[in-house]
Amino acid sequence: MTHRNGVDCEMRVSLPATLQAIEEFLVEFGRRSQALLVRQNCFAAELLVREALTNAVVHGCRQNPDKQVRCFLRLRAGRLLIAVADEGEGFDWHTARRRQAGTPDSSGRGMEILHRYANHVHFNDRGNVVTMIKQIGERKPE
Repeated sequence: MTHRNGVDCEMRVSLPATLQAIEEFLVEFGRRSQALLVRQNCFAAELLVREALTNAVVHGCRQNPDKQVRCFLRLRAGRLLIAVADEGEGFDWHTARRRQAGTPDSSGRGMEILHRYANHVHFNDRGNVVTMIKQIGERKPE
């Protein structure tokens, strides 16, 4: 995350649509967020970024390394903005939002995670861009 006027920090990346690329990015994201955020906020931020990127790679791009997933993160004035876009066809997020995973299910909890840990979640009409806002009430002292 870089520092700019009025912005505590910012990251912008374009990754190949692979799970390995996500893991490599999350190492760097984790390092930077730990320097700025208290532990509880680090967990929530990483969980949201991980879930959005994984959904973009697995469901949006079908793990096709020729496709790209873009991620933009901005921490400013106690708010973390997370935006993830993929080159996939999108999905019907209205229907997915109403669906709940059963107890024995090993997948299908992505929407619940996003809505539980973010203060605001928005998908574009096509369903291939998600934007989330996480209120960061407490930050590490400088």
